[in-house]
Amino acid sequence: MKTKLLTAMVAVALPLLVSSCGSEEKAPVTQAAASTPGVIVEDAWVRSTAGAKDTTMTAAFMSLTNPGDTDIKLTSATSPAAGLVQLHEMAMKDGKMVMQEKAGGINVPAGSHAHLAPSGDHVMLMELKQSLKPGDELPLTLKFSDGSTHDLTLPVKAFTEEEEHYHPTPTPTPASSTTPTPAS
Repeated sequence: MKTKLLTAMVAVALPLLVSSCGSEEKAPVTQAAASTPGVIVEDAWVRSTAGAKDTTMTAAFMSLTNPGDTDIKLTSATSPAAGLVQLHEMAMKDGKMVMQEKAGGINVPAGSHAHLAPSGDHVMLMELKQSLKPGDELPLTLKFSDGSTHDLTLPVKAFTEEEEHYHPTPTPTPASSTTPTPAS
């Protein structure tokens, strides 16, 4: 009888001992992950398509802060509201500002930040499944080089400066600019 009781006690205690040993081994990993925070996303929003020339695309903007010791890149983004999502930049090409896909992602420097803004880096949402009006919300998932992801719900806001930021007008030449003449 004592043998059966001892066997029963071992049968109950052994899984508890083994599981507690396993969690001790995992504790340092969890603690290390907590001490290296990922990118913080703030002030995220998406431009309304109301009044836009092309209502099949829009852009998302935000501030990304990296409090860690290592640079992290925003490598991709996805949204069920769009057929295609890319990371874009505005760049000078053949004397014109053009919007193009940003090769290699968007860098968020260690101990610093990156701003995704009109006329700069941004998340481009194309092949939209429906138009977006101010007050709507858009789901967006950001993926980073450190393996982290952020699932966001972005508010849709009106943005009336589309022509200036996405299709810039040529810079005035010196002959067409006006220079004030000093009063005599």
